[in-house]
This record gives sequence, C-alpha cells and structure tokens, in this order.
Amino acid sequence: MERAHRSRLSSRLRSWLGGKRVVCLDIPDDYDFMQPARVELLERKVPPLLR
Repeated sequence: MERAHRSRLSSRLRSWLGGKRVVCLDIPDDYDFMQPARVELLERKVPPLLR
C-alpha cells in the first residue's frame, strides 16, 4: 500500500475502520504477485508492526 492508497482507504472507510490504525509500508506497486523482491520487502517490514 502506498500513502495515496492509505489516504483513500481511510477517508472512504472511516466508519468501518473504527479508529483502527492503517499502516503504509511504502512498497511501490511495481511487483507481480509473490515476486521474490516483494516478498522480501514484506518479510522485512511487517514483523516489527506485529509485535
């Protein structure tokens, strides 16, 4: 998700999110599904957010 996606999602679904945090990982939408470089970025950026 890029910042523009986060902003759009937050504004359109504000009532559904119920104050939940929406995190932008700053991963460009330049990758194919399960492309190794994309997976590596996710494996690096997501775990710290889940702790």
